[in-house]
Amino acid sequence: MIKIDKDKDGSFHFILESVDGKTLLKSISFTSKNEVNNVIKDIRCFKNANGKFFERKTNTDGKFLVELKNSSGKVIGSSGLYSSEAGMENGILNISNSLDLGVK
Repeated sequence: MIKIDKDKDGSFHFILESVDGKTLLKSISFTSKNEVNNVIKDIRCFKNANGKFFERKTNTDGKFLVELKNSSGKVIGSSGLYSSEAGMENGILNISNSLDLGVK
């Protein structure tokens, strides 16, 4: 499920949620809901691009995370932290699957 929220400052962001409602990825802020919708359309078009738009990272504490990039290479969202590389890879699969679900 993709959930679009409006922030207190008037900006917008989207959250990718699993079927059971867990947050998988939170986007950066966007200036308008239209901009968010355009980004969502963009990421749905490339979700099956062999992971090309997912950047795998490790933080200074050895935890794993994923950054989602748009077709221009700009980071548009980040996952939570994973304790293992296998967990991160499963997270990428869940993020991809959540793109198939509706927008709320």
